[in-house]
Amino acid sequence: MQKVNDFKWKKGMTVSELVEGYTSIGFQSVEISKSADIILKMKKSGAKTFLTFTANMVTSGLRGFFSQIIKYRIPDVIVTAVGSIEEDIMKSMGEDFMLGQQKPDDIELYEKGMNRVGNLFIKNESYEKFEDKITFMLKKLYEKKKVWAVSEMIHEFGLMLNDEDSILYQASRNNIPIFCPAITDGALGFHLFMFQSEHPDFNVDVVKDFSNSLFSVTHDDKKGLIAVGGGVSKHYALLSCLLNGGIDYAVYITMSKSESGSLSGATTDEAKSWGKIKDDSDASTVVGEATVVFPLIMIKVLETLENEGLLK
Repeated sequence: MQKVNDFKWKKGMTVSELVEGYTSIGFQSVEISKSADIILKMKKSGAKTFLTFTANMVTSGLRGFFSQIIKYRIPDVIVTAVGSIEEDIMKSMGEDFMLGQQKPDDIELYEKGMNRVGNLFIKNESYEKFEDKITFMLKKLYEKKKVWAVSEMIHEFGLMLNDEDSILYQASRNNIPIFCPAITDGALGFHLFMFQSEHPDFNVDVVKDFSNSLFSVTHDDKKGLIAVGGGVSKHYALLSCLLNGGIDYAVYITMSKSESGSLSGATTDEAKSWGKIKDDSDASTVVGEATVVFPLIMIKVLETLENEGLLK
């Protein structure tokens, strides 16, 4: 057992020192510190690292932080939801998302043409401008070829953007694939449907992309997973790694409860029963809100890699 130590602030304390201090406080602070250490092991061991996240991360101001992590090549593979693709493109177009109250009058918001995600707000006009942008992008893709795997299509989207804070921009330019298995679960899905209605020979191949995700790793690779939130993004990465021998390093960040039996709430321990995570893996489940927890963990990782001359 480890002794519980009193935590104290000191002048000039860095984020790394803060997170290191969490090691001996107790409760979830211990898991935050442990998670940073696991991600450092993940990267130093050369593990093929999957980063998965839900669309609300891109709605939030963490979008630029995710793109920065991608620029530094922390992940080798990304899996996310279609809302991430849409909202990353919207923000790249200069669309502003606004902060407001957590419990506003939602009927009034609807009448004003505002859409709410927690305490974040997106104008209907942003989706209207997105429609014009994505139609233009799809026409460009159609001129090149008629059948696209999802990750190939997203790669092309990123090449058409000119915003260094964009997740798609950084992923495309660093050759990091973005998989989006539920590509039709949003506005983009509707526009794909409309475009295919006008161009019946245009096809987005989700089965081909499953093959691409499987072959993005091998049985011989060490494998790591950083799962921010749950849902299909998290499971898609787990499945790809399961079929390639399981994960060696895993960090989950979630607020969902394991008692419900949901994949979002499932812990790293539960994943071992499926063989998704290896029995002898380094793994941690942090129960906490990602906009608070994730920056703490990742800044500790970035500061340590920078200090050791390992940040690309």
